[in-house]
Amino acid sequence: PCSSPPRSLLWALPEELLLLICSYLDAQALGRLGQVCRRLRFLSSRDLLWRRIARGCLNSGFTQLGTDLAAGIPVKERVKVSQNWRHGRCRKETVLKWKCNLMPWMELDGEYLYLSQAENIQAYRLCPEDTGLQCHPQAVFSGHQEDVCRFVLVNSHIVSGGGDGNIILHKIHGSYSVKFSAHEQEVNCVDFQGGLIVSGSRDRTAKVWSLSTGRVGQCLHTVQTEDRVWSIAISPLLSSFVTGTACCGHTSPLRIWDLESSQLLTCLGTDFNRGAGVLDVFYETPSLLLSCGYDTYIRYWDIRTSTRKCVQEWEEPHDSALYCIRSDKNHMIASGSSYYGVVRLWDKRQTRCLQSFHLSSPTSSPVYCLRFSTTHLYAALASALHVLDFTA
Repeated sequence: PCSSPPRSLLWALPEELLLLICSYLDAQALGRLGQVCRRLRFLSSRDLLWRRIARGCLNSGFTQLGTDLAAGIPVKERVKVSQNWRHGRCRKETVLKWKCNLMPWMELDGEYLYLSQAENIQAYRLCPEDTGLQCHPQAVFSGHQEDVCRFVLVNSHIVSGGGDGNIILHKIHGSYSVKFSAHEQEVNCVDFQGGLIVSGSRDRTAKVWSLSTGRVGQCLHTVQTEDRVWSIAISPLLSSFVTGTACCGHTSPLRIWDLESSQLLTCLGTDFNRGAGVLDVFYETPSLLLSCGYDTYIRYWDIRTSTRKCVQEWEEPHDSALYCIRSDKNHMIASGSSYYGVVRLWDKRQTRCLQSFHLSSPTSSPVYCLRFSTTHLYAALASALHVLDFTA
């Protein structure tokens, strides 16, 4: 009788050693290995093997420090989708339209998209199987007498600033809300961290507000910025905040203030042109900060090395103002331009734009806000919300 074939010596090795051997393979080799047999397909699909590869990819859910922002989604699948981001392969869809032009803002929490439309903020449930949203909002948060300028979503709370000069705090799950008069003119920007709200206004002030028990809505500090404040963000360390202003005077439009005392800590940059206002700022880490605005540049600041000069910058190729930026906290930046709804993707390791998407031709509209997950990018324009689906 024929004897059974000898058992492969490969499977005599401990799993730890097999994983170590596989860790030297690149993405293509791992993919081919998985086609050999079921056992190798299982082995070669382990998150442990793909994590190193994913950290070098665009928008794969890993920060520079290795933190996984998309736990629960197989890393191998994220690497596949990352190639679509790099090569611009996506399906475009307009999912919401409104009749009059607005300046919408939005936030994502994984299950819902929150979108400001005029004086309200509406919550739309995301449909994970496609690019759409549910037709009708699941909840509406109201209270402003004029349009919502900006809002943030933190710890199941929405904090919004409006053209009426008011700030409103909403609890998402419940009817609790607090409204207080904050500024003499529009509240252009807000942020909320660690029980404190910071706000910036056209009235040329930034303010710090308490949300502690018994002191809700009490102004702790008022900063005279001498310029209209367009953007604001609290440092992840909760020790300071940055303001982006209109740059109509002779001071830097990017300044960092102590959160406890409101004293000026430092100015970023020395060579801004007059009118080069900063429209959006984004902290990646306590020391790494992105900014963009009217002068068409994205700037990357490392506060540990220099406050006088950014460590890297990218110029918008069509000389358009940049209304908004976002990053995956690793290699990718997404920016929204002022003309024809142009969204651009950037790889920090390159100097030129990686991909461009035109969303509003032939009518021109800025991209007022954009947000993205590992699979979808949402861009809010003057009259519509567009979605790019990179799983296609």
